[in-house]
Amino acid sequence: MARQEKRVTVEGRTLTVSNLDKVLFPETGFTKGQLIDYYVKVAPVMLAHVGDRPLTMKRYPDGVAKKFFYEKHVPAHAPEWVRTVEVPTSEGDDEVEYAVVCDLPSLVWAANLGAIELHVPLWHVGRRRTLPGPPDHLVFDLDPGEGATIVECSVVARLIDAVVGEMGLESRAKTSGSKGLQLYATLGGRPAWERSRAQARDIATRLEAEHGDLVTSNMRKTLRRGKVLIDWSQNHPSKTTVSAYSVRGRPRPTVSTPVTWSEVRRCEQKGDPALLEFTTDQVLARIKKKGDLFSTA
Repeated sequence: MARQEKRVTVEGRTLTVSNLDKVLFPETGFTKGQLIDYYVKVAPVMLAHVGDRPLTMKRYPDGVAKKFFYEKHVPAHAPEWVRTVEVPTSEGDDEVEYAVVCDLPSLVWAANLGAIELHVPLWHVGRRRTLPGPPDHLVFDLDPGEGATIVECSVVARLIDAVVGEMGLESRAKTSGSKGLQLYATLGGRPAWERSRAQARDIATRLEAEHGDLVTSNMRKTLRRGKVLIDWSQNHPSKTTVSAYSVRGRPRPTVSTPVTWSEVRRCEQKGDPALLEFTTDQVLARIKKKGDLFSTA
């Protein structure tokens, strides 16, 4: 099929979008045009969570049934108005130039590349001369092993919430958009990576010791059957987590969706994983009704 292109203007920026009828999700017929439309509509809340952060794109140029790749380096063909930032590698002997999606035109540009998933680190750029910056949050990625679901993740999420509450921190939950849940606890003061990483590890190992039948902090798959992995290793400046409101590369266009603690409890009590699965249309309806549940305002 011949490439189909269209010039559009978004908030004064001109860019080319292509192949809007291309099906990215064969199971549902969800197209590239629908993906871009979703990101346009969700932008008013999503930009607060990706803006000012180096962006890693998970691109599916031919849809979720075909090959994907992660892209950290900003593409050479990116428009000159896309903001970029140079970040030292973890080895410290080189730099990576990342895109920073801080406005609607940049978000549309990324979606047009087939970047179904948008991943960002736990730190933001700000006006710092030295990068990476300090962590903004503690994060816990809850991944159910074989025989477990997001229902078990809901139980573990509430256990973590109780522990971080003892520390004087508040946590918020969102679905991963895939199989699990992710918890974010806002850090105050001047946190250091070593301390936040140690805190996350200590919470994970404590809950593993107290609830060994349900929780593991070991990533070995043979130890995860019927349990929930608390992945605390995400608390590192070089790691990224899927952004709130990002679509995921699953068979259906599910979204990493902020949820309330009452919704987490209901999933636990009802034992129904479907209660914490949301597609693009459902997320837009939730935002209209509930606003941004991940807002710090």
